[in-house]
Order: sequence, then C-alpha cells, then structure tokens
Amino acid sequence: MLEILYRDEHIIAINKPSGLLVHKSFYTGEADTYAIQELRRQIGQKVYPVHRLDRKTSGVLLFTLDKEMLRIMSERFATREVEKKYIAILRGWAKEEETIDYDLINENEVKQNAITYYHLLQKSEIDLPFLKHQTSRYCLVEAIPETGRFHQLRKHFKHILHPILGCRKHGCNKQNKLWLQTFGINKMTLHAHQLIFNHPVTNEKMILNATVDEEFKRVGEILNFDLGQYS
Repeated sequence: MLEILYRDEHIIAINKPSGLLVHKSFYTGEADTYAIQELRRQIGQKVYPVHRLDRKTSGVLLFTLDKEMLRIMSERFATREVEKKYIAILRGWAKEEETIDYDLINENEVKQNAITYYHLLQKSEIDLPFLKHQTSRYCLVEAIPETGRFHQLRKHFKHILHPILGCRKHGCNKQNKLWLQTFGINKMTLHAHQLIFNHPVTNEKMILNATVDEEFKRVGEILNFDLGQYS
C-alpha cells in the first residue's frame, strides 16, 4: 500500500518507496511493479505522473488525475515554478553551501546545463577505518536542483568528490562495499523530502512533505544525525 501524502479531485501525491520504478522506461529496465500501476490499482482510477524520481530515490512524487492538470503541472515544472528539496548523505564533509553549475550529458548524448544548490545540515565522523584513514567522515545536506536532469544530484555530488552514500553508478563502490560488509546496508541515501508548488486549480500554495524510511533512519542513527524533522 502506497503512502498517500495528499489527494483531491485534481492531484495526488505519494511517498514513493526506494526501489520502486515510476513507470516503464527504456533506460531503467523492467520491473514487476511500477508506481503508476500500483497507485491506479489502489485508488481505482487513472493517474498521470508529472515528474519522476530515480528507482533508488524515495520521497514526494506527484500525479494528476486528468490530462489537463497534467499539462498545467508539466508546464510549471518546465518553467521551474515547482521547488523540489532533497536530503542526502554524502561521503566526506562538503562546503557549508555551494551552487554546482556543471553541464551533464543526457541519455541521448546531448549536453545540458544543470544547476544544483545545496547547504550543509550536519556532519559526522565515525570509527570506521577506510583505506589510509582510521575514521570515516560523512555529512547530511539539503539539495535543491534548479534544473531537472537525469541523475542530476547523483552526478553533481560525484563531480564535487562528495558522492551520495549507497549510490552505485555515480558513487564510491569501495565505501558502499564497506557499509554493506560492516552494517549490512546498501541503501542509496537520497530522499525527496519536500515539494512546493501552487495548486493548478485553486492556486493555493502547497507544501508536501515525505518522511524517510526505516533504512535511511538506520544510517542516520549510525552517523548520529538528527533526522527528527524528516522522520
């Protein structure tokens, strides 16, 4: 059963669990279930995804209940009238804040401008030897992508040498292996915790929040992060 964060006759939002694909895609491969079909089955009517989250990314995912609302909301995403906020756990200690302006190559080998702003929330250093270091450092950040490119946050944090913990394709596989062997955890710690937009009909300001799952909480506990407002 999917967690419904908000629902009216025009839009519906869920807290997408990690590991669930939004819909079928050439780039993501096959799966037994998809968010779009699970939600349709759960509420008994058609839904239309406005945006997407990576398979391993959890958090707020917005759908509309008809094609006209889809057109309106898709346009607002395209014109950057919707704000998406994520939290992520990174390897190392990132800067207090930074705007990453670094072009990315999309699935069709086309270069696209990509911009991400992030700020540091908390830092941690634990007794976990790694390579020549006797301890391991991590940080919790809030990231706000100004553009919506494929795997943007994962690629941008890799670019600044602070990859997202648990990310395979754009992460540090040695760190991921260390966490799997030491703690039995291989979760990618990226979560879309908040979506802010104006309602397509009433124009009311909507602030939708999604809590992190138990696995994310467990990583936070190991690192002694206070995830109170996100859980």
